Amino acid sequence: MSPSRKDWLIAIRPWSFPASTMPALVAISYAFYVNSNTPLDVNWLYGVLAFFGAAIFQASGNLISDYYDYLYTVDRKESFGSSRMLVDGVFKPKTILNYGLVLLAIGSLIGLLLVLKTSLHLLWIGAVGVLGTYFYYKMKYRALGDLTIFIIYGLCIALGTYLVMTNMLSWKILLIGSSLGFLIVNILHANNTRDIRDDGKANIKTQAMLLGIKGSINQYIILGVGAYLIITLTVILGILHPLSLLVWLSFPLLINNIKEVRLASIEKPELIKDLDGKSAQLVMIFSLLLAISNFIAGLL
Repeated sequence: MSPSRKDWLIAIRPWSFPASTMPALVAISYAFYVNSNTPLDVNWLYGVLAFFGAAIFQASGNLISDYYDYLYTVDRKESFGSSRMLVDGVFKPKTILNYGLVLLAIGSLIGLLLVLKTSLHLLWIGAVGVLGTYFYYKMKYRALGDLTIFIIYGLCIALGTYLVMTNMLSWKILLIGSSLGFLIVNILHANNTRDIRDDGKANIKTQAMLLGIKGSINQYIILGVGAYLIITLTVILGILHPLSLLVWLSFPLLINNIKEVRLASIEKPELIKDLDGKSAQLVMIFSLLLAISNFIAGLL
């Protein structure tokens, strides 16, 4: 039986897209806020292209990661995670890999178009994104997945989006983006904490495996709370408007996630089987609150 249209959509895991699109949205909203105080030559169309380009890169990364996780038996019938399109036999492995490579090529073309229209600085930002997207699985297997995700999703997407819109590099957007990066890393970290037992059988090393259950729980809590403290710091420094403190309205969601991650157990991974999805939901709500506050502040 041939895969359905729904299967092709499920394979790219669209429910995970807040990890890539929200940093771009926040960067767009920050450009709007800055422009309201100090008028800039802002290209909003390029921001929209960066937004969709980031999603395409993530879709590519999801597919390529699924391919290699299946190839190296990280994903198996009894394990959690992935789109399950390969472990359930819906797609052939090469089809998933080629699907990912096509999307990677499309994302790269969008990036090259933006380079030609904006700044050469986008080349090195894009190169980090492309290499990180394709070789993420290697980094993950060597306990460097969390760092890779933070650099790409927490820093590069926000910096690149702001750059193509304003033709300027900004350390301030890096600080703002790092708050999102912490929460986005927690999506991966929740996944890897749940999979400590199964990943061990695949003979790989994730950061969660090196930290152990207690250390992994502590990292999740530190990164989660740290995201809110960074936004508070940006308000104190005058980088963001006090309205940005609206992100604290999402703090109860983090508390619920922390309660769940504390249930983590190597023997019972099913106790936190949905924590990665809940962590992605927190990224979306936190980011939307931040973006909305930036847009409102820009109108004041």
